[in-house]
Amino acid sequence: MSFVASFAGDSHEREIDELDCVKGITVEQSKRRVDATPFASSLIEGHRDIGYSIETAIADIIDNCITAKARRVDIVADTTSDDPMLAIIDDGHGMDDVELIDAMRLGSKNPLDVRHAKDLGRFGLGLKSASFSQCRRLTVISRKGQKVTSATWDLDIVAERNDWKLEITDNPLDIDVLDRLSGSGTAVIWEKLDRLGGGIANDRKKRAEHINAALVSAEHHIRLVFHRFLEGNRPKLRIFLNGRALQPIDPLATRSPACQIEPEEAVPLSQGAVTIQCYTLPHHKLMTEAEWLEVGGPEGHLRSQGIYLYRGDRLIIAGGWMGLARQTELTKLCRVRVDIPNSMDALWKIDVKKASAQLPPAVVTRLRRVIESFLGTSRRVYRRRGQKLVDHDRLPLWVRMQQDGRVIFRPNLDHPTFQQFEHQLPEAYRAGFQTCLKLLGSGLPIDALHADLLGNAEAVVEDMPDEAQVREMVEAVAATLLDAGIGKTKVKEVLQGQDFFRKAWPLAQPLIDQYLEDL
Repeated sequence: MSFVASFAGDSHEREIDELDCVKGITVEQSKRRVDATPFASSLIEGHRDIGYSIETAIADIIDNCITAKARRVDIVADTTSDDPMLAIIDDGHGMDDVELIDAMRLGSKNPLDVRHAKDLGRFGLGLKSASFSQCRRLTVISRKGQKVTSATWDLDIVAERNDWKLEITDNPLDIDVLDRLSGSGTAVIWEKLDRLGGGIANDRKKRAEHINAALVSAEHHIRLVFHRFLEGNRPKLRIFLNGRALQPIDPLATRSPACQIEPEEAVPLSQGAVTIQCYTLPHHKLMTEAEWLEVGGPEGHLRSQGIYLYRGDRLIIAGGWMGLARQTELTKLCRVRVDIPNSMDALWKIDVKKASAQLPPAVVTRLRRVIESFLGTSRRVYRRRGQKLVDHDRLPLWVRMQQDGRVIFRPNLDHPTFQQFEHQLPEAYRAGFQTCLKLLGSGLPIDALHADLLGNAEAVVEDMPDEAQVREMVEAVAATLLDAGIGKTKVKEVLQGQDFFRKAWPLAQPLIDQYLEDL
């Protein structure tokens, strides 16, 4: 130990002294306080890398607009100039000098403080961290009453001076922004877009393309995250991107009459109540293609199934089962809505970006039970539908077989069409025909089908038959039904119930009528 050499006496005495010091007996302990204020340039640069994307950064600013009781938010982007900028302007209650300085201070609010139920804030870091993640110069101009005040953080100046001096300007001269703040409100302006601009400095066109592509992604995120506010129920909020009104994306498709909605459940906790409700989205044939793609999102329905967590009506988690279930094709239309108040932020471990959360133990058991029951019902429905597709009484072209835990699909060699064609062949060719059918089954492209079904199952469709194929099926299957004792008046009804004929019914119906008339 370093202090042993300063003691006098022999080695034995030094060993005793050392032992006493370790025990805290002979050395008096002293405490003192020193200034450990973080270096401004280091800390503020560190806040740029918390993990915001352009989507979550803009959404965090809009949270502040909603907390300020804004009814309109304008996102104005200049992507083509030499010095591109982005501004987010609201018509909320605005801030005076003191409030603005406090808002520009890092960590301006304690996350443990009790917040108003409609306050979407969390740590008091969002405005600054979200902005710094995209730009090096943040200016906030706010009007409250007749007073207009501006405050600016310029990271280049902070790096040069290494202090926490905030630049304040009374009665700023930014005419364009002031024209939009005719009443009370606040404008958040991003300049020096080094991150949002993708680091592209010398090619204005490519930089503009990069920023515009980022804004397209951000637009979908905003329409989804704030869909309840855009729908006008909490109360109505209008958001414009360069003058174009954004429409809500409801991931639960609650306005569709074909959406299946289960009863709501409540889980009372000491910090408030958690509400849970299950939804089954409509089949893609009951929605327009645009609606289907919009609800599925960029990653499709397979990835977007799962839990949708709302905090104060603002979407936090959009899909995924949070470890409570697996994403499967059978459950891709399943959504579980979970609503929590902002008083549960610590319990759910809501992060700074308000883009992730963790299930608290007090909710896991109930939520798991709800999800298992819900998904079990969904799987049974799909299995019943699957059983109908391979029901032998419906004369399928393919049969489903199970062997050693595996599922095998084979052409139905007993199908009337195949049987009829085989009997028309010379005896020498019949075995070869059956071999061809078996090869067709063994050559089924399972890997390709699996990949397509996982990625975009609704796009995988049957090849529609032509008139000659339908006619041949009518003649073969109808004859088999008649031979089996089914009356002539019932044949048409039975044929219409078969998938092959039902899907091609406009073509099949007149051919069936003609066949029965000619008997």
